[in-house]
Amino acid sequence: MKTFKTLLILSVFAITSAFTVNSIKGYKVGDTVEDFSLKNIDGKKISLKDYNKAKGIILVFTCNHCPFSKMYEDRIIALDKKYKNLGYPVVAINPNDPAVSPGDDFESMKERAKTKGFTFPYLFDEGQKVYPKFGATRTPHVFVLSKKEDNSMVVSYIGAIDNNSGNANEASEKYVEAAVDNLLAGKAPVTTETKAIGCSIKVAK
Repeated sequence: MKTFKTLLILSVFAITSAFTVNSIKGYKVGDTVEDFSLKNIDGKKISLKDYNKAKGIILVFTCNHCPFSKMYEDRIIALDKKYKNLGYPVVAINPNDPAVSPGDDFESMKERAKTKGFTFPYLFDEGQKVYPKFGATRTPHVFVLSKKEDNSMVVSYIGAIDNNSGNANEASEKYVEAAVDNLLAGKAPVTTETKAIGCSIKVAK
């Protein structure tokens, strides 16, 4: 019964997401990303230029409350552990307005990161200035960035982490892993864009 209820809740979220109109214009694959500076849960500001030794970044827009975000937390941690030392660390950003989404405030972010043992920065998009530039619409929503010779970051993949939000073991397509593996091999990702399924980003009306 518990499993059925969980699947029912996820189905409602998925249907809602599927019919949410994306009116946000943002980066496309191949676009160069502007640097940004956001506050991490340790109180320090973090920007893309801080990753001068990295080959790229796995940038994930996520949050505390969304059931999809919660289901993917362990997978996001696993991505960071697998690829950080290979040059593609994870950087997570919470894009939600806490006035609209209770539980997505900065203090709750710190608590969630501690509880789950996040191994990566968890940044707060205060004022919601960064996520619209990317065109993120869901949590989670991933943007794999790769570094060019001039040290600028370009978008190489946009979308979902894999094709099974409910069960990581049953995911037959691991989109982010495939994209990063391609980039590490000096190739362009075969799949550059998929549909991110999750909760809509919460914005004050």
